[in-house]
Amino acid sequence: MTPQELFEDAARRPSEVAEHVLRGITPEVLHAMPGGTANSVAWLVWHAARQQDVQVAQLAGTAEVWTTEGWSGRLDLDVPDSAMGFGDGPEDVARIRVTSPDLLRGYLDAVVERTVAYVHGLTDAELDDVVDRSWTPPVTRGARLVSTVDDAAQHLGQAAYVRGLLDGDWSGPF
Repeated sequence: MTPQELFEDAARRPSEVAEHVLRGITPEVLHAMPGGTANSVAWLVWHAARQQDVQVAQLAGTAEVWTTEGWSGRLDLDVPDSAMGFGDGPEDVARIRVTSPDLLRGYLDAVVERTVAYVHGLTDAELDDVVDRSWTPPVTRGARLVSTVDDAAQHLGQAAYVRGLLDGDWSGPF
């Protein structure tokens, strides 16, 4: 297995979790914020996709899927196109309201496909390129890519937890 194939397997897992978390979810559960302040399932899935979209676009030197493929317009959220969720408070989370969970899944899937295609075009040496010297040790392209997948996986795990917390009849296959 090549590093690119290994990465592809890891990158696709958050989408697989999203498929289960979003299947049959009601709008009430999708947008509910546990305790009135915690992240909703909608926000968690959106942020998982947005952070990866923004970071991979920066690495690739391309525009984000969010705007180039029209996801911003389709999701029609009450946030600026530059928003990606870092530092969001409860008021920001509450603004992430979607008409369909399928749109969230579609956006996440589109981001994953762009990410996988980008990684498959990289050489092993390019994965070792330092892309951020503000950290100790400096961050390589490969490490940054792994961190975007890790962030997405953690947020999808949180989304599964929130769905189970709010929807007593639901259990995922995990």
